[in-house]
Amino acid sequence: MTEIQETIVSQEKFDEMVKELEYLKTERRTEIAKNLEYARSLGDLSENAEYQEARDLQAATEDRIRRLEGLVKSTKIITQNKKKDVVGFGSTVSIHRDDDGAVYEYTIVGSEEADMRAHKLSHVSPLGAALMGKKKGDSFTFETPSGKQAYTIEKTS
Repeated sequence: MTEIQETIVSQEKFDEMVKELEYLKTERRTEIAKNLEYARSLGDLSENAEYQEARDLQAATEDRIRRLEGLVKSTKIITQNKKKDVVGFGSTVSIHRDDDGAVYEYTIVGSEEADMRAHKLSHVSPLGAALMGKKKGDSFTFETPSGKQAYTIEKTS
């Protein structure tokens, strides 16, 4: 038996997951059922591309519903970090790379919310984990595929 992994998300992400789950279970299932019914009416199911496509879509939707149900059940909602001077969940942190001075700003989020394009960094990623618990002025290193990287925290909020 596999152990259920706890998922950490913000209230906003939790609400988004619940909304998507509700949509999939109601509207999307109804749309797919209509598509299946139409495809069946076209005749021979063994050579019916529309039917196969609708079945594949149904399977993918049911998989997503199961995944979301599992996530919602195992989710722990975390509020913003109360200590503004210590990096934690929900903190926005500005760091600079020690070798070239490049500056980066990230918000620390749960793994389900991570999005590097939006500068949302998972608290369990190598960089996110290295940042947790640090304060302004702290220097730290973490391992990357290209070797160790050294950074200094410029500010946290």
